[in-house]
Amino acid sequence: MPSFEGDLRAPEGARFAIIASRWNARITETLLEGARKAMADHGVDEDAVDVFRVPGAWELPVIAARLASTGGYAGIVALGCVVRGDTRHFEHVADGCSEGLMDVAMEFGLPVANGVLAVERVEDAEARAGGSHGNKGEEAAMVVIEMSDLLARFS
Repeated sequence: MPSFEGDLRAPEGARFAIIASRWNARITETLLEGARKAMADHGVDEDAVDVFRVPGAWELPVIAARLASTGGYAGIVALGCVVRGDTRHFEHVADGCSEGLMDVAMEFGLPVANGVLAVERVEDAEARAGGSHGNKGEEAAMVVIEMSDLLARFS
């Protein structure tokens, strides 16, 4: 039985987009550094990565959809951080962002990695942005590279 799996190398000539939220900037900048490092470590030239910044996690899906619609990217990494507060706003933003990013991926058949942390406390975010749980920005970038390679095999 044939088995297919992507590699951690970008397809020839592939361009990638990283969208980073400015909200909780201390966390998202660390996620962005991790994503950029992962791209470089896996052979993606810095000039093949465009970085876009948006106000918060809620805005990530709309720019992801616009970028996907151009057909110019092999994958998109979305980075943000939503910390639970005293209201239901956390659920609205985290869930809406996640669903929106999945909608973009499905509509355009494009890898869209959800590197948006949805955490209870800032300390939980710090653990996932270069702390004890690694860097989720780095992991999201690696997912996009692998998936873009896998999808390129079927084009």
